[in-house]
Amino acid sequence: MTIVEVGPRDGFQSIGPFIPTATKIALIGRLHDAGLRRMEITSFVSPSALPQLADAEDVVSAAATLHDLDSQVLVPTLRHAERALAAGARHLSAVLSVSERHNIGNVRRTPLESAADYAAIIAAASPDIRIRLNLATSFDCPHVGCIGEEAVLGLLEILLAATTDVEVALCDTTGRADPRHVRSLFASAQARFPEVSAWAFHGHDTFGLGAANALAAWDAGVRVFDAAIAGLGGCPFAPGATGNVATEDLVWMFSRMGADTGIELDRLLAVARNVADLPGAQVGGRVRQAMEARACLAVAQ
Repeated sequence: MTIVEVGPRDGFQSIGPFIPTATKIALIGRLHDAGLRRMEITSFVSPSALPQLADAEDVVSAAATLHDLDSQVLVPTLRHAERALAAGARHLSAVLSVSERHNIGNVRRTPLESAADYAAIIAAASPDIRIRLNLATSFDCPHVGCIGEEAVLGLLEILLAATTDVEVALCDTTGRADPRHVRSLFASAQARFPEVSAWAFHGHDTFGLGAANALAAWDAGVRVFDAAIAGLGGCPFAPGATGNVATEDLVWMFSRMGADTGIELDRLLAVARNVADLPGAQVGGRVRQAMEARACLAVAQ
C-alpha cells in the first residue's frame, strides 16, 4: 500500500500566514526521513489565488534532491501544467470536479471544458511524465450536496478516453462521504473501467469518518491513500470542510491491521507536533492527541 502525504499542498494551502519556503522544505525533508516516499508537495496555481503556494518552483527544486521521493504537484489547467513541467516536475496531479458549480468556482470552467484541458495535458506530457487524475467532489459537493454515481462514471468515461494508463483518485472533497458510498463507488468504477492502472482515495475528516472511509476503500481493493500530517487542511473551495484524514491516523490503523506502510510512526508524530504549531494551522487527527495524552500520563505516574 502507499500513503501519499498531501499536507505540503492540501494542508499548507489553507494556512493564511505565509510559511517560509525554508520551513516547507525542511518539513518535507523530515517527512521523507520518517519513511514517506510519495508526497504532493505543492500546486501550480495563480499566486494571487493561493499566495501560500507562490513558491512552487523552489519547493519542486528542493524536493528533487531527496532520494527516492516521488513528488507530485497539483495542476488544475494546461497552462499551470506547462509551468510545472518547466520547473522540473515529473509527476502531475491533474484535478477537476464532477460538480459543475464547484468546477466553475475553482477554475471558471465547466467539467467538460476541464476534461478537454486534461486531454491536452496528457498530449503535452512526454512518456516519462507520470499523470494522476484527481476527480474532486466525487461523493459530495459543498454547493449541491450528494453526487450520484452515474455522474462520476459518466465523466470518467470522457476523461479516460485520453488514456487509461493513469492513477485515478476519487476525492471526498467535503468529508461528507460514508463508508457504504465509498465502497459502492469504487466497486462501480473498477467494474466499469478495469483497464485503469491504479485507484486512489482522497478523504477529508470533516465528520470523523476519514479513517473509516479509507478502510472502506481498502476493502474495495484500493491501495493508494492521500493523507495530511496532523490532519492539516480545510479546503478553501469547499466551505465547512476540515482537513484531510491525518497521516498518522492511517499509519496507525493500517499498521495495526498488519499492512506495511514503510513509515516510522514515532518520527511521523514528531513532525505532526511541529506542524500543529504552525501559525494559522487548522489541525485534526486522533493518534497524535492520544499519544500526547499517553505521554503526559506516563510522566504523571
